[in-house]
Amino acid sequence: MGYSQAQKEKTHKRIVAIASKRFREKGLAGFGIAELMKEAGLTVGGFYKHFDSRDELVAEAVSDAFGVWQRQKEAAESSGQSLSFAKLIDDYLSDVHRKNPGTGCAFSALAPEIGSQR
Repeated sequence: MGYSQAQKEKTHKRIVAIASKRFREKGLAGFGIAELMKEAGLTVGGFYKHFDSRDELVAEAVSDAFGVWQRQKEAAESSGQSLSFAKLIDDYLSDVHRKNPGTGCAFSALAPEIGSQR
């Protein structure tokens, strides 16, 4: 029995989220597809049901990482809360943010590497 399109999309998003976190922690070359898929509870062969190449995964994962603040802003707006620039700065400079690079700033984590990727 195959997976539903909704289940496939959920799995795809989970793979991207794990990769996004690991890229920020270890760098773009810091871990392989086998390690990623093992963490996701999937086989290496399953990777190619979701992505044509590692480069495609990198593009999606980096895009996901760079979208964190936008998603925070949209979530605050949809709940009727305001998200001030001061709050964003406080969050960015917080001890929690500094100690968790996997959920931290994609710019500071990945900027040095992105320019050297071919």
